[in-house]
Amino acid sequence: MKSSVLDSYAVLAFLFREKGSEKVLELLEKAAESDRVVLIAAPNWAEVRYMVERKVGASQWHETRTKLLGLPVEIVSADQALAELAGDIKVCGKLSLADCFAAALAKQEKADLYTGDPEFRAVEKEIKIIWL
Repeated sequence: MKSSVLDSYAVLAFLFREKGSEKVLELLEKAAESDRVVLIAAPNWAEVRYMVERKVGASQWHETRTKLLGLPVEIVSADQALAELAGDIKVCGKLSLADCFAAALAKQEKADLYTGDPEFRAVEKEIKIIWL
């Protein structure tokens, strides 16, 4: 199984059973079966947190957080190398800064990036996007 990265769009689609959630579920099931993890950059994790909390409240975030941490998902810290790569992507594209971290992580790990966010079309030539 090739390495995979989730952006916040993909995680939120999964959590709220929106369009593309089945692709994320399938990815997580395959990861669990093969004893692998799916990656998410720390800035994208932060986006998931605030979006869940805004949508359904703080108490629901705590429950959701526990469920997410029980999945084969690894939160990747934004170290200097990842930040430099994200900054490079930000200079060249019109992605949000958090999206730049998702793209940078996918590029760094030579991983597929799962998203439904059309902003990622800007990096489609550099990163394999799995569209939800």
